[in-house]
Amino acid sequence: MEKIQKIKGFADIFAPESGVFTRIERTAADVFSRYGYHEARIPLLERTELFARSIGEETDVVQKEMYTFPDRKGRSLTLRPEATAGLLRAYVDQKLYACEGVSRLYAHGPMFRYERPQKGRMRQFHQVDVEALGSPDPALDAEMLLMLDHFLTDLGITDTVTQLNSLGCRVCRPVYLDALRDFLRGMHKEKLCEDCLRRKLTNPLRVLDCKVPGCRELTEDAPRITDFLCPDCAAHFATVTGLLAAAGMPYEPAPRLVRGLDYYVRTTFEIVSGDIGAQSSIAGGGRYDGLVAQLGGPDTPGIGFACGMERLALLVSADQDQKPDFDVAVLDPAATTRALLLARDLRRLGLSGEMPYRPTSAKSALRHAGRLGARFCLILGEAELAGNTVQVKDLADGIQTAVAQDQLAGFLSARLRAS
Repeated sequence: MEKIQKIKGFADIFAPESGVFTRIERTAADVFSRYGYHEARIPLLERTELFARSIGEETDVVQKEMYTFPDRKGRSLTLRPEATAGLLRAYVDQKLYACEGVSRLYAHGPMFRYERPQKGRMRQFHQVDVEALGSPDPALDAEMLLMLDHFLTDLGITDTVTQLNSLGCRVCRPVYLDALRDFLRGMHKEKLCEDCLRRKLTNPLRVLDCKVPGCRELTEDAPRITDFLCPDCAAHFATVTGLLAAAGMPYEPAPRLVRGLDYYVRTTFEIVSGDIGAQSSIAGGGRYDGLVAQLGGPDTPGIGFACGMERLALLVSADQDQKPDFDVAVLDPAATTRALLLARDLRRLGLSGEMPYRPTSAKSALRHAGRLGARFCLILGEAELAGNTVQVKDLADGIQTAVAQDQLAGFLSARLRAS
């Protein structure tokens, strides 16, 4: 029978790489909780309308990349291509806006986009996503950037550049878009790539984000959005940059940074690394003050970011494998039950270890414990069973000691503390 293979662009993740993902998730929980963020778990599947309305009908994500299909009742459903829309849908559904103050949420898990698989970019990929809802204050923007920097630093990722831009608001962005359309109007088929020819009519901001060298060269002199900011947006951006400067966090102005989703306004940012090849972005986000209202909730300001975990995994080393504290050796079948219970009690006290399911010889048991890297080999045979003892072989110094079974946990803990 022909074996069933995995789908292109989807990956099986085992140790040690799975350990890197676990480290990223644990670090996220540790750092974000210090800033008052709480974990949210939301569905992978949403109504297609959610993403069309939030991300934008004319974006590449909605036009080309979503996994969309009808359910048995003919309703159009989509595997989430990003997490912000789903988190905000849940925020509105659960009426979290009725709570006082800022709602600080984070989530992590798989996302889905149909695009060409490449290093650090799969069709099923994983993100850490963070959202803060309820405040328009630029201090929140700065704090979020500082928190993101804290998170990356705790992962050991320090050689990065923070790119920063402002996309204006509903007052000043239309004026900029008119100027950009005027600039692009004279660029015809022989000059721009096919995607940009479409984008210049439907979503001209995205032309600035094109990675085709020819398009980037042609738009080098395009008008800069920061030259068109209204007084409120200019003041907001100046406060964000001033707070970052006061905190000693470097950033790089990036007037071409527009992000790929339509909902961003004002502060937008991207963290890039030169250590992972062409796909250099490892995190990005920005402010989306009108999005909650767009999804049927009250007019609530918000800001967020997402980190691609596959990209982070290229830069993060796995935690060193946790070596077991003990390995149990059962020499007599009659000792199996006692060994199982002793191992259970040791694990409940915080020690880690393994035990075999069949009796073995002392020589084989010591060899197995050595391969595991266990600190102690616990030997139970007929004599130990009769005398309620355990032979403890300390593999660090080779000393073997007979220990009463009811004193075993204290003996092992003392030896571990001493070392």
